[in-house]
Amino acid sequence: MEQKREQWSSRIGFILSSAGAAIGLGAIWKFPYVAGMNGGAAFFLVFAIFTVLIGLPMLISEFIIGRGAGKEAISAYKKLAPKTHWDKVGKLGVVGCFLLLSFYSVVGGWVLIYTVLSIIGTVINKGANYPDLFGYITSSPSITILGLALFLLINIIVITLGVQNGIEKANKYMMPLLFIFFIILVVRSLTLDGAMEGVLFFLKPDFSSITGEAVLYALGQSFFALAVGFSCMVTYSSYLGKDVSIPYSASSVVIMNIFVSLLAGLAIFPAVFALGLEPAEGPGLLFIVLPTVFSHLPFGEFFLSLFLLLFLFATLTSSFSLLEIIVAAFTEGKKRSRKRISWVSGIIVFIAGIPAALSMGVLKDFTIFDKTVFDATDYLVSNIMLPLGCLLISIFISFKMDKNIVKQQFKLGNSYPSVLFLIWRFLIRWVVPLTIIIVYLNQLGFI
Repeated sequence: MEQKREQWSSRIGFILSSAGAAIGLGAIWKFPYVAGMNGGAAFFLVFAIFTVLIGLPMLISEFIIGRGAGKEAISAYKKLAPKTHWDKVGKLGVVGCFLLLSFYSVVGGWVLIYTVLSIIGTVINKGANYPDLFGYITSSPSITILGLALFLLINIIVITLGVQNGIEKANKYMMPLLFIFFIILVVRSLTLDGAMEGVLFFLKPDFSSITGEAVLYALGQSFFALAVGFSCMVTYSSYLGKDVSIPYSASSVVIMNIFVSLLAGLAIFPAVFALGLEPAEGPGLLFIVLPTVFSHLPFGEFFLSLFLLLFLFATLTSSFSLLEIIVAAFTEGKKRSRKRISWVSGIIVFIAGIPAALSMGVLKDFTIFDKTVFDATDYLVSNIMLPLGCLLISIFISFKMDKNIVKQQFKLGNSYPSVLFLIWRFLIRWVVPLTIIIVYLNQLGFI
């Protein structure tokens, strides 16, 4: 006999939890440095277009699959397409979430370490060299592995509490506070001398800087930032009530995601140029810029601590969704302890994440296709597995899933005109798969 499934307690709880799954390292940590390495404003524009025309239809699709089946990722495809191989899309998602969480938790550990150091007042110091501090933290085996372990421990504890008492309750408080502090940071960054050069870099497009690889990165970033492609949102929406509008919820998540990416750019790039830093700094960009900006503020250490704490919350809300899809896959409809599976899964992810944690230190010279373990895992997940997952999901919902279920789930909880369904149907059936294929072929040199 199956256990009674939990549900989100409210629409806003689901939206904030979905936004929390999407808005984390993708929008706040990864977006600024990837944009900085790929042309700034032009990259942001391409990313925003992909997010609306590709990411939004994909998010709606995962919501439809999840609520339509009422099951986690693997079981959802089995239920909607029985006796086929489509459940492998769910399995791809579980494997992808595992790989993503293994390197995501490394960065989460960095955020956790920085938060603790800032709270005790040891980050901002007169004459401090913030690039050196970042290099010391990320190259120290003991510090990075400790951060990785503590970050995953928090994830395990929240996931063992379940959907309403764990994931939803955490997001209801964390997400609004994050927006407030981000706006404060943007205001300060924009008032620095020389900030306008950074604003122009981020908001005045120069398309000569856009390459085929940059377009692939923008596509991968739009999927990464919305947490689509690995069926995370299939699992999240499986807990969704029938009275909630899927298009409205998905649009809310997309708008918040683009807004946070915009805030991230306006917080980081004006400061980067005002303080004479390099926009193509890479993964350490945020950790170098933040202390530098806050050091120019009264009570800078205090405000840095608060922001890092909220950044940590945002990072955690995203990682909750990754661990949840893994745990749900092994507990759905089975007499298995959620607590035990959460601990086992977390420990395995910790072991798998150790090479990525050491890739800026003792394993920095060990490369895979000229990339460190950290960068190779990131590239595999963001630029290969996520687009592949999105391609397969778009094909599944367009040509395999029962059309009546699709239409019913799209229209539940709203009274939108039929033309919106037709637009979404066209985008997911033709625009999404063709765009992914064209970007792939371009990257491979065939176009």
